[in-house]
Amino acid sequence: MRQGIAHASVSNGEDAGGGAGRELELVDLKIIWNKTKHDVKVPLDSTGSELKQKIHSITGLPPAMQKVMYKGLVPEDKTLREIKVTSGAKIMVVGSTINDVLAVNTPKDAAQQDAKAEENKKEPLCRQKQHRKVLDKGKPEDVMPSVKGVQERLPAVPLSGMYNKSGGKVRLTFKLEQDQLWIGTKERTEKLPMGSIKNVVSEPIEGHEDYHMMAFQLGPTEASYYWVYWVPTQYVDAIKDTVLGKWQYF
Repeated sequence: MRQGIAHASVSNGEDAGGGAGRELELVDLKIIWNKTKHDVKVPLDSTGSELKQKIHSITGLPPAMQKVMYKGLVPEDKTLREIKVTSGAKIMVVGSTINDVLAVNTPKDAAQQDAKAEENKKEPLCRQKQHRKVLDKGKPEDVMPSVKGVQERLPAVPLSGMYNKSGGKVRLTFKLEQDQLWIGTKERTEKLPMGSIKNVVSEPIEGHEDYHMMAFQLGPTEASYYWVYWVPTQYVDAIKDTVLGKWQYF
């Protein structure tokens, strides 16, 4: 008899030959799932699929959600004998129960996220700390004049005299023939294809509603917003429509 492998008599006729007295080889395994070890005995001629059913009975983890590994992924159609599983072998199982999946985003977490989103909605952008430190510098002396209640096309000259989030001077140049927005500072000029800008958001500055603070979204998250402060209100709609491609200006 092979060392470490137990034998058991099968009398229910479930073995391949149906012989009542035939012995079935069992192998001792350590099933490891979710940092928990389970010691089990299973027939050495069990298939990977049958092993998954056994794991299901122990852990409650549905077979379809199991990844069973022993020197690689255990094939469902091969027996433990065929893949040379030995007594004392460690079988690693990866997978999540239905309850685990449902609990990933709990109602509590969702409520906290909703509350935070609602709080952000209530507080104007210009009152948030990151923007306050720029706006508190006051309106730039050389900012372009604003015309409240009027919408104008983009001027032929760059929009200048504005601040960026670092408090440095910034100018916006719309190169329509190249379909680019040039964001220029004292240090350098970034040439951005219009199509690379995901969105444009803006909000009037409290106490100076004839000027806006505006952000160009350059990536997938809010961290990618490029903020510009003191944009004359008459150009806000034209900037949004030009960058997002709603209208074409000639």
